[in-house]
Amino acid sequence: MAISRTRRTSQTSADGLVLRNWLDPAVITLALFALASGFGQYGVVSALGSVAKAFGHATNGNTIADQAGLSGTELGVGLAIIRFASIGGLPLAGLADRLGRRVMLVSTCVVGLAITVLASISPGYWWFVVIFALGRPPLSATNAIAQVGAAEETGSSDRAKAIGLIAGGYAVGSGITAVLHGLASSVFGFRGLFLLSAVPLVGVMLLRRHVVESDRFAAEAARTEHPMPVFGAVSKAFRGRLLVVAALAFAVAVVTGPANSFVFVYAQNVLKISGAGTSAMVVGAGVVGLAGLLAGRWLADHVGRRPTGAVAMAGMAVAALVCYSGPRLDLFVGYELAALSGGCFAPAAGALANELFPTSIRASVAGWNVAAGVLGAIVGLVLFGSVADVGNRFAFGGLVTFLPVVVLTGLFWFLPETRGRELEELWPEGEL
Repeated sequence: MAISRTRRTSQTSADGLVLRNWLDPAVITLALFALASGFGQYGVVSALGSVAKAFGHATNGNTIADQAGLSGTELGVGLAIIRFASIGGLPLAGLADRLGRRVMLVSTCVVGLAITVLASISPGYWWFVVIFALGRPPLSATNAIAQVGAAEETGSSDRAKAIGLIAGGYAVGSGITAVLHGLASSVFGFRGLFLLSAVPLVGVMLLRRHVVESDRFAAEAARTEHPMPVFGAVSKAFRGRLLVVAALAFAVAVVTGPANSFVFVYAQNVLKISGAGTSAMVVGAGVVGLAGLLAGRWLADHVGRRPTGAVAMAGMAVAALVCYSGPRLDLFVGYELAALSGGCFAPAAGALANELFPTSIRASVAGWNVAAGVLGAIVGLVLFGSVADVGNRFAFGGLVTFLPVVVLTGLFWFLPETRGRELEELWPEGEL
């Protein structure tokens, strides 16, 4: 398929599809929705220490329960419930293959942020877990659909960059909550932080008119011989490949679930790092993560999706091990290395996952990846929290939870390389 390589904001393919530059306003709008999703979802992580103290009883003892206010098991189970709720993102993302990317992106983001605002009035810890959990499925679907939209709106030379931009938007939204809580937790508290989700809620309401439907989806929806699947349905021809991709999503989440979710409790309640210190750590990770995104998108386009994803995935597991291995310096070093590895991973893995499947099931596959990530995070959270609870051994919990994931990077070699190929080349009409 011949496509012009000029740096205009959009290009027209030989098939008459409008393919956009990764900095086109339509793609930037998707990144802003991802930012809003990150702000809404990550609040529970950045404010977990405050939540534990507000609903628990912190003392000067030596156990996690004494230091954090709630036990590692209670925190792990609560976070696991919240994560498990994200499995509802599967049918919501699948509906984007039936109803369209635009309508589902706007609907899921608005509903998810509105429920997150309600979490601010939680009367107790388990009430908080339930209310916040209700907002997770739509926000998880928002991020998945935004990545699908970015993949479909762009050509091969811009796809990894566009998906990196979506990942960057989500990271910025997550980082804002962490910085706000670190610098102003005494002013906002966890309730004020969740009330602030009203700000991105208003923002997405204003941006909704700028969300466009991709030409690729519009063309697929018009093809009567290929009806849209329902609720994440994937035909037998693609299930083997889906199993490998979902296994990778599961493995990554085993690391990122506990590594991201416990880090602020560990920093603030166990290592006694100040709010300013954690904010500095997050800001530094933002800079390092941006470098990772830039490196990851270059490597994905020049070296390949598979090797870049595999090395970055191993780096994430090793960085998480360092993060919980002991003193404050290890936490700072591990956190920055995790940001670098995660930044490298996102463009390569995101592009690969979207390129491996045709337009008719792409959002459904994204939903299955969300579901696999949910299950992986639950396994990681419960395993890490339970092991760390025995003798306050965070380092051993990390060793048991994160090290096996390094071996699973070999799954990338069960997938074909898609670098430099258009979606229409990968999935010509006769093969769908």
